[in-house]
Amino acid sequence: MTNLTKKAIKECFVALLEKKPYNQITVKDIVEECGINRNSFYYHYADLAAVAEEVVMENADKIIAEHPSICSLEEFLDTVINFVLDNKKTVLHLYNSVRRDMFELYLWKVCEHCSEAYIGSLISAHNIGDAERKLIINHFKCAGFGEVLGWLNDGMKNDTKQQNALICELKRGMTEEMVERCERIKK
Repeated sequence: MTNLTKKAIKECFVALLEKKPYNQITVKDIVEECGINRNSFYYHYADLAAVAEEVVMENADKIIAEHPSICSLEEFLDTVINFVLDNKKTVLHLYNSVRRDMFELYLWKVCEHCSEAYIGSLISAHNIGDAERKLIINHFKCAGFGEVLGWLNDGMKNDTKQQNALICELKRGMTEEMVERCERIKK
């Protein structure tokens, strides 16, 4: 019953977040939506922020599990963008709230995984140092993170998938060149 109650609380929270901003959701809203009492809510969660954090981190873990490997820069960016597009209202309500830090933590975690998976597959056949590997991964993590934040700051108005396809085409081969240069520098 405990797991069912937690699941119901999280589902109600997400459903409410689809309808209204985080700042307008209360524990009272959730308990009424779930048909539970306040004590049940507080038995499972300290506050609304704890629910939000768990939901966000579970979604990050789900994205990571669904994409154990990333084979291209475009796949890396599309993985993050598709989640945002599939949950547009929820993401915007959380992003434009006082809990923006939580969404950014999620985004950072997903970008880190995607960049590690992408670069890991790319450099597996190359002999580059750990410091260089970390540097390249960090570059892509920051680029993906910044790209999505910029898009969110603009209200998700532009067609980011089309723009990312173009930027990926313009950058085609550059990542491989970075890896090859690291390998040459190491020699």
